[in-house]
Amino acid sequence: MAAIQKITRLQMQWDTQDPFLFCAFHNDNFPKGNGKYGPVDSLADRNIGQDFTKKDGWAMYHGSKVPGFPAHPHVGFETVTIAERGFVDHSDSLGASGRFGKGDVQWMTAGKGVQHSEMFPLLNTEKENPLLLFQIWLNLPAKSKSVEPYFGMMWHENIPIVSKEDSEGNKIKVKLVAGSFEGHKALDPAPDSWAANPNNDVNIWLISLESNAEFTVPKGIDGANRSLYFYEGDTIVAEGFDIPPMHQIKADVNEVLTLKNGSAPAQLLLLEGKPIGEPVVQHGPFVGNSRQDIEKAFSNFQENQFGGWPWSTNEHTHSPATERFAIYPNGKKEEL
Repeated sequence: MAAIQKITRLQMQWDTQDPFLFCAFHNDNFPKGNGKYGPVDSLADRNIGQDFTKKDGWAMYHGSKVPGFPAHPHVGFETVTIAERGFVDHSDSLGASGRFGKGDVQWMTAGKGVQHSEMFPLLNTEKENPLLLFQIWLNLPAKSKSVEPYFGMMWHENIPIVSKEDSEGNKIKVKLVAGSFEGHKALDPAPDSWAANPNNDVNIWLISLESNAEFTVPKGIDGANRSLYFYEGDTIVAEGFDIPPMHQIKADVNEVLTLKNGSAPAQLLLLEGKPIGEPVVQHGPFVGNSRQDIEKAFSNFQENQFGGWPWSTNEHTHSPATERFAIYPNGKKEEL
């Protein structure tokens, strides 16, 4: 049987399959910084606060002076944020904060409710500040939707990368954000995550292929959903299809899928996992199993603001002293 089920064109927000909710993809060619983490270029002709047009190859998103997403709430799911290029300044209602980039991953469980901001500081004032970032929304089952929020970092120095070669000596790398590959296991996910149970077969991989490399995605666990997102490169051939970049491949986990890369290096994201199989009701950043869940989330947020916002501004950024760091809710600090 054919492994490929469907091939579709990708937009900024990528369609996903249960247990995932969606994946936001940010690929911005930000200009030089102005010394205050914002762009040196003019912000004229931009809809500040709602700038998603990608004028000149970048957007301010909801930021007014610094690109990014000022304080906003989440309920009932998790975010897995992979910053391959550029930096993210994180602040939240738990009192946690941090700056990450260069391939680091942040794993946050919203659970019963959390506020956070995610700003994209333009640290370099001498040259451009490219950003390449994925934010994957991973659902929580009903039994875990009201767990305590969690904030965790996976520094890129600790994330397993499996390096191999195809039969012609072309190099292949598989970065394991979640799951396992050829006997190598990713770092532990958040404790209440659907991914915490290996039986749920949650895999999040970043696959890098040299030009002309051939890579076979192995079979997964029966019942799981699998999608691959080809976001950078020239072309990939799979089962007779010539697939250009910015396309999604929905694939059958019960079949192996061989990818033959073209003349340019290629990058793909793989999302795979057994479905939770529960009703999903979503209203913006709130996810539940019923309309009543959403109404309760709104009520709780209006009542307690999920712990309130302890920072001086909704677009909080951090000092330039430390390039990458995290301060956890218990006060523990990591610097890299």
